[in-house]
Amino acid sequence: MHITPFRIDIPQAELDDLKKRLDATRFPERETVDDQSQGAQLDPVQKLVEYWRTQYDWRRVEARINGYPQFKAEVDGLGIHFLHIRSKHENALPVVLTHGWPGSIVEFLDVIDLLVDPTAHGGKAEDAFHVVLPSIPGYGFSDKPTAKGWERNRIGRAWDTIMKGLGYNEYVAQGGDWGSVITTEMGRIKLEGLRAIHVNLPFVAPAQFPEVPTPEEQIAIDQCLRFANDGSYYHHLQTTRPQTIGYSLADSPVGLAAWIYEKLGAWSDSKGVPEDVFSYDQMLDNITLYWLTNSGASSARMYAEHPGLTFAAVAVDIPVAVSVFPGEIYTPPKEWAERTFSNMFYWNRAATGGHFAAFEQPEIFAAEVRAAFSKVRESQAEVHVLAPTPN
Repeated sequence: MHITPFRIDIPQAELDDLKKRLDATRFPERETVDDQSQGAQLDPVQKLVEYWRTQYDWRRVEARINGYPQFKAEVDGLGIHFLHIRSKHENALPVVLTHGWPGSIVEFLDVIDLLVDPTAHGGKAEDAFHVVLPSIPGYGFSDKPTAKGWERNRIGRAWDTIMKGLGYNEYVAQGGDWGSVITTEMGRIKLEGLRAIHVNLPFVAPAQFPEVPTPEEQIAIDQCLRFANDGSYYHHLQTTRPQTIGYSLADSPVGLAAWIYEKLGAWSDSKGVPEDVFSYDQMLDNITLYWLTNSGASSARMYAEHPGLTFAAVAVDIPVAVSVFPGEIYTPPKEWAERTFSNMFYWNRAATGGHFAAFEQPEIFAAEVRAAFSKVRESQAEVHVLAPTPN
């Protein structure tokens, strides 16, 4: 594996082109309903775009990301962009964090320092992590696949190659959304050196729902059915026609923004009003990253790599930790997870937060990651204590 330093430097001409496109936007007429049943509503989208056009500063987030060590690694013929931030604390635990769609590395920017330098943020030295934050192929500054085949298993093995290439023969992994799909797959295939995983979107739904569900099961069942019958049409589109939707996402910044904005509202713990959780700058940092890297079509193809994907249970035998956030797409009961993960060592329901947990509630998310993997550190400490003293 060949690793080279990387730095973001978007040409000013690309930012000028974005401004011209925003200035020339042709909006559709207002929706004919008073709710979000027809999608992202005109008024909030126009306000977001006006801020993007007149006030937003990409150079701010560009400088912020460039403040962290970045690299590109050639893995299995593809360039993978990643951040690698080592903690100053001895015995920090290496962790690879994986984003989802329509997210990016931007989701994790507010949790990096909380994990890497816990003593500066209310934690203890033994809570520290070395953080590796890659971009999924086709997302951000990672290369775009030119042929099919970059699915969860191949990506998970690429992450393992990167971790081993950085010298981390033992590590843990965390993810939500596609990050959960990839992280769960890494656990399922039992990659050597992967000590445990933590997910905040657990794939634990039974093959058949119980005929007489408990109240908690009924909530999860209703959520799954609601998603299948109303919330998953974007999924079908990106699975079956990513190239077709890709033309709009590549050519219209407002089309891309509305496509992502809708999900930031629908999936966050915001009751459909993403501005109650995210600032315009936060939303646009993520949206602009998609625009500047032209990732609309290539990120959508991740769905085409996984036709038929559902919340169905994926059994994992290595240690698994689960955090369920109340605003998540579905919030399964603990019993479903216990049946699916034979070695589930941590389970907790967070007080607030949704699908974009690290993005919405960085402090709560970091606390969950610390608490979950503290069990891994404890087990490792016990091994060291019990190990025989060399002669």
